[in-house]
Amino acid sequence: MQFHSLIRICLVTAILFSLQIPAHAQVPMISSGTIRHIEKFPSKYVAQRNIDIWLPEDYDPKRSYAVLYMQDGRSLFDSSIMWNRQEWGMDETMGLLLKEKKIRDCIVVGIWNSESTRHNDYLPQQPFETLSKDLRDTLFTAKRLSGQPVYTQYQIWSDYYLRFLVKELKPYIDSAFSTLKGPLNTFIAGSSMGGLVSLYAICEYPEVFGGAACLSTHWTGIFRVENNPFPAAMMNYLSTHLPSPRDHRIYFDYGTETIDSLYQGFQPLADKLMKKRGYSSANWITKKFTGADHSENAWRRRLDMPLTFLLGKR
Repeated sequence: MQFHSLIRICLVTAILFSLQIPAHAQVPMISSGTIRHIEKFPSKYVAQRNIDIWLPEDYDPKRSYAVLYMQDGRSLFDSSIMWNRQEWGMDETMGLLLKEKKIRDCIVVGIWNSESTRHNDYLPQQPFETLSKDLRDTLFTAKRLSGQPVYTQYQIWSDYYLRFLVKELKPYIDSAFSTLKGPLNTFIAGSSMGGLVSLYAICEYPEVFGGAACLSTHWTGIFRVENNPFPAAMMNYLSTHLPSPRDHRIYFDYGTETIDSLYQGFQPLADKLMKKRGYSSANWITKKFTGADHSENAWRRRLDMPLTFLLGKR
């Protein structure tokens, strides 16, 4: 009996210990470069979240590097820590493009999302706040395809999320790593809601971000087109807030399958606004991928395109 009791005590102790150190299971494994993982980066603006900083194989503090800030950072490097076992393959693609000298020296900052409040963090706040209370409620009460609510709280705080990026995270990155700090070498990117908030970031902070890549931009904010007031509010916002084309670059793309099928009526509207603002093929591109769905696997297959567009030597 004493032996079995000892075994049970050891098992319980092991389980409790494992619950106290989840960070080791969360650090992504990579095949190119190195990762600096920060668990629960503190913020006075938003909930704490993990940060992964990817450095190329030959990272040298004596050299200076452009910086790419990426939304949904958990999905970038290692499929084994993802719920759907998919990833962007960011380390492989960045490593190859650097090896082939197709892009400038760059580090990648992967910002994990807040999971339950991801939509509250990422939905552009100012367009949302132009809506009446009744129209805002149509978003707050919307359901996912699974029947679960899209927004877990009746509040949007993406302005605070952007302050976290600009006032807390970026100063840390610039102090801890050898970076080029101006907008011509500072970029932001993401997919779906991450693409939407990346577009919002370059509009709100054009003096900070010189380029944005918005893959499968989730123009709808929810998962339906009908009775959805947000796309029109977002287009109205863009008509007066797009940054100058003289010193900014913006990449859009979308597929035609699964959730991406929602975007085909809205991306052309955004493209018209880009043209009206003065953007051309020199500083803006929109790509349609027929047959592509809404997944990390799909974004991985075309990741080299936004990376070379933003980071290509010129």
